[in-house]
Amino acid sequence: MVMTAALATVLAYLAGSVPFAVVVSRAMGLPDPRSYGSGNPGTTNVLRSGSKLAALLTLVGDALKGWAAVAIAQYLGLGAVVIALVALAAFLGHVFSVWLRFNGGKGVATAAGVLFALDWRIGLSVLAVWLGVVVATRYSSLGALVASCAAPVAVWHFAGAGPVLWACLAMSAVLVWRHGANIGKLLRGEESRIGEKKKEAA
Repeated sequence: MVMTAALATVLAYLAGSVPFAVVVSRAMGLPDPRSYGSGNPGTTNVLRSGSKLAALLTLVGDALKGWAAVAIAQYLGLGAVVIALVALAAFLGHVFSVWLRFNGGKGVATAAGVLFALDWRIGLSVLAVWLGVVVATRYSSLGALVASCAAPVAVWHFAGAGPVLWACLAMSAVLVWRHGANIGKLLRGEESRIGEKKKEAA
């Protein structure tokens, strides 16, 4: 059981480490997303390349790797503890990608994929929170921060207390930490709204 848990966790981390922002950009002949804008290898920064298709493919890829890792663990019946470890490992793989020298994106899309795999109701609830905040404020980073705080509540409501809740709390803490610079910009009124081109966003 310990070996199975360790193997599943390592494989989930490696899958989560695949930097779709970089892979998609190279495949489409676009600049490396780490070389412009915020320097973050994620969907929002890839969108700054001017290619909506590249941004969409990045979003789908980052979300799918989180979803697939958890869905496979569930299909194999690995148990709540292992599923929680796999969920967290896939997310941390994106944030601290071994392929990018342990640098990576902020993890929003991958976390969303993980949540949808855990329970579609959790994923949909958190997505609704994110969308509501973004539509109301046009701040993508604020939507991510509020959704991060809402995620553990949704997990507790639909799945109860347990290993998965602790994994979600850890993901939420990392997400908030990774948005530290955005929090500062939001407090100073310097954060870019969606559609603006003058300032850098997350």
